[in-house]
Amino acid sequence: MAILSELATEVLIPVASVIGIAFAVVQWVFVSRVKLSPAAAASGGSKNGYGDYLIEEEEGLNDHNVVVKCAEIQNAISEGATSFLFTEYQYVGIFMSIFAVVIFLFLGSVEGFSTNSQPCTYSKDKYCKPALFNALFSTVSFLLGAITSLVSGFLGMKIATYANARTTLEARKGVGKAFITAFRSGAVMGFLLASSGLVVLYITINVFKLYYGDDWEGLFESITGYGLGGSSMALFGRVGGGIYTKAADVGADLVGKVERNIPEDDPRNPAVIADNVGDNVGDIAGMGSDLFGSYAESSCAALVVASISSFGINHDFTGMCYPLLVSSVGIIVCLITTLFATDFFEVKAVNEIEPALKKQLIISTALMTVGIAIISWLALPAKFTIFNFGAQKEVSNWGLFFCVSIGLWAGLIIGFVTEYYTSNAYSPVQDVADSCRTGAATNVIFGLALGYKSVIIPIFAIAVSIYVSFSIAAMYGIAVAALGMLSTIATGLAIDAYGPISDNAGGIAEMAGMSHRIRERTDALDAAGNTTAAIGKGFAIGSAALVSLALFGAFVSRAGVKVVDVLSPKVFIGLIVGAMLPYWFSAMTMKSVGSAALKMVEEVRRQFNTIPGLMEGTAKPDYATCVKISTDASIKEMIPPGALVMLTPLIVGTLFGVETLSGVLAGALVSGVQIAISASNTGGAWDNAKKYIEAGASEHARTLGPKGSDCHKAAVIGDTIGDPLKDTSGPSLNILIKLMAVESLVFAPFFATHGGLLFKYF
Repeated sequence: MAILSELATEVLIPVASVIGIAFAVVQWVFVSRVKLSPAAAASGGSKNGYGDYLIEEEEGLNDHNVVVKCAEIQNAISEGATSFLFTEYQYVGIFMSIFAVVIFLFLGSVEGFSTNSQPCTYSKDKYCKPALFNALFSTVSFLLGAITSLVSGFLGMKIATYANARTTLEARKGVGKAFITAFRSGAVMGFLLASSGLVVLYITINVFKLYYGDDWEGLFESITGYGLGGSSMALFGRVGGGIYTKAADVGADLVGKVERNIPEDDPRNPAVIADNVGDNVGDIAGMGSDLFGSYAESSCAALVVASISSFGINHDFTGMCYPLLVSSVGIIVCLITTLFATDFFEVKAVNEIEPALKKQLIISTALMTVGIAIISWLALPAKFTIFNFGAQKEVSNWGLFFCVSIGLWAGLIIGFVTEYYTSNAYSPVQDVADSCRTGAATNVIFGLALGYKSVIIPIFAIAVSIYVSFSIAAMYGIAVAALGMLSTIATGLAIDAYGPISDNAGGIAEMAGMSHRIRERTDALDAAGNTTAAIGKGFAIGSAALVSLALFGAFVSRAGVKVVDVLSPKVFIGLIVGAMLPYWFSAMTMKSVGSAALKMVEEVRRQFNTIPGLMEGTAKPDYATCVKISTDASIKEMIPPGALVMLTPLIVGTLFGVETLSGVLAGALVSGVQIAISASNTGGAWDNAKKYIEAGASEHARTLGPKGSDCHKAAVIGDTIGDPLKDTSGPSLNILIKLMAVESLVFAPFFATHGGLLFKYF
């Protein structure tokens, strides 16, 4: 027996969630102390109430208008983001209701909608609850996952738009103050999301248990709907948000920087508000839903496998909840880690920002390793068995500790390799910047090569963790390895959300006409945020690979496929088609960004040409039209890629059967991971090569710059090509991989019973 009693488990998980939510609220209170009204900002005479001189006071410019302007701009960004998300959620809501009906009809029809108990799938001597009720509960958990995902994305966006102007105002006091404000706001999102994801899943399990009683096999099978709901919303959030943000970004850059030679985020640029709104809906709301989806799915994959292992058969609730306990420990570990950045060590200079963020990753990983060891010792029996494709495999509690830890450390390795390839502190990005001497073409060639090369080490890291964790604990090992990678999700998300918040802060400083020294500070925050965002994307892709493999294993077991034979023609055609899907999907998303950006460029040009006094700064541009172009384009264009991902498993499973579907899933996983990593890193490298030239911090960078030089223009073109790669196609691909796998798992009972219509008749 495990040391931790069932009662302790039932207390520990909700308590950890509540602590996480409370911590998020405390951080939010700290952020809200920065006031956005000129009266409050000027109180306390020359000392500003804090004993910090403002930059404007040193320069004799103490301007109340700056604060008022910041508040106005923040308001415009917040309104734009809210109205876009509401529009998006209306469409997503319609999809959600239709798909819920599809789940119910497909799963209910497995036993012809009968209400009689049926023999269990894995232990044929026992009787389980009727398929009709499994269908009903799967539908409910799908809706719960979807709603949790939408709410977490929306709250993240609200917090980010609340914090951006506050970060700008704090930058007047120093880079440390601004860093803490941006980082705290990121932490609010990270902890809210990690805690709410855990607590909703935990409550759902306990409520479903009231009906299912001892039928844990059916209970955890219906819980998989939670992961499907989370990820299907993430798909629309990522694709819709990604198209929105990049259409605005590419339009603003091409006309503003390249044609008109005005700086980024210049208030004269009509697309500037749409661009800043885009950072929030794509990088914050989309990223939040994405990581929530990964987290929900890896938990579901682990729970499904555990329910047919000794934990489920012997009704060992503590062992069963091991994945949730790992996440609970993760919340506490991340809380301690966050204090290192906000309270224990203060960032005082620009060059301390990136190390502070990297320390967050290292500290959380090191502490989490200890946390996993403790919880594995407390919550697991010394020996237990894990379901392994029809057999039971004996595993020890230390074995699972290794599985979770290897996922955790593989995540860190992927993060740091990503950083090496995308940060302008290292040679790969500096080489890309250097290649701009001979124009945009060489920049593009170098950037593509960098992206392809950056795939090598992450793939080895994923391969090693798959082999080791599968050897120790079969598919359950892979599921908990994915969970290990995501166990520090609160810190990961805090670092991720920090990026767009600092980016917005820089934009607000530029639009409010603050001094160049403030802009330098916000640029430094933003450059560090860019690299850490790339690290976050690396984590998301690595965990997606492990999660979808675990889901794939659960699907194969559930659908009764004994072996996936690559030499069989049914499987091979699936494999080759599955490997094509990420390309098809990327083509759709890239083209969507391109066509939306085209409209945006035309509109921005039109305004510059027809509004008199716009370039001189005497007339105001029409921001609203640009916001509308981005909104309309993204809503319209997110439907085809979404349909491709959602319909493929249904069509393949129904017409071609489970063997072909398992080929499709394997193919999509194998090719999707490569494209996702290379696309994200290529885009990140181009972006930072441009920033490297703009900052002119080293002798080498100064020979390439200043802004507006031929080298710089070549770098801007590279950055613009990379935008849809790193913020639309790349990050959406990891959802494609996971979503197809989790959807196949949810519909597995239907495919196993009624699937493969074509092969039955031909």
